Amino acid sequence: MGIWRTIKSDIEAVFENDPAARSWVEVVFTYAGLHAIWSHRIAHFFFRRKLYSIARMISQVSRFFTGIEIHPGARIGNKLFIDHGMGVVIGETCEIGDEVIIYQGVTLGGTGKEKGKRHPTIGNRVVIASGAKVLGSFTVGDNSNIGANSVVLREIPPNSTVVGIPGRVVKRDGKKIGDRLDHTNLPDPLIETFRFMQKEINDLKAEIERLKAKEPNGNASLVKPNDSRESDALVKEAAYEHKRSNVT
Repeated sequence: MGIWRTIKSDIEAVFENDPAARSWVEVVFTYAGLHAIWSHRIAHFFFRRKLYSIARMISQVSRFFTGIEIHPGARIGNKLFIDHGMGVVIGETCEIGDEVIIYQGVTLGGTGKEKGKRHPTIGNRVVIASGAKVLGSFTVGDNSNIGANSVVLREIPPNSTVVGIPGRVVKRDGKKIGDRLDHTNLPDPLIETFRFMQKEINDLKAEIERLKAKEPNGNASLVKPNDSRESDALVKEAAYEHKRSNVT
């Protein structure tokens, strides 16, 4: 795609996704997300030609003015829209498909210090909501939605909706997925702990009701039979001592 067609498609992405956009003059001169994307395309041009210092200087100047940090090595498709992009970070080996929407505070980062591909690959028409973190070298499938403040650590199938920490698929192909379905191998220890605690509470309630049912007045007796015999013996001993004191 030629440079002018690319510029035009980037502007069209703003109008398609932001109802607040009123004119091309406003979009071209005031949208920081658009400026960051254009700066990145220039930086990426130098990066591909191994002029790394020039590429990094361009990206850092763009970061200073826009608050959006895109490594020059990242590969970005057509019609990327970064809305209110302050705090967005896109790593070196990240790959982003076409018609992707990214909101403020999103991180497309890596884990560890390994070499090679260490950042995520984002499919086409993916929406990544505010504050979401996608960390690691895996793929987020086409047409997926990542909820606000989610932390995604493993591969996401296409047409999925992901929420939570760690991120888990709650909807796929328009159908809800229950918590027990392990479709993405993303266990949630908090949910499992709450389930166990709820089971224990239910068992304790059932035991209390069973004990209450044994008492005529509906109250559970917490005194064991041995305790009852010991109490009777103490009463008799006290009565005997009282009688001896009266005789004396």
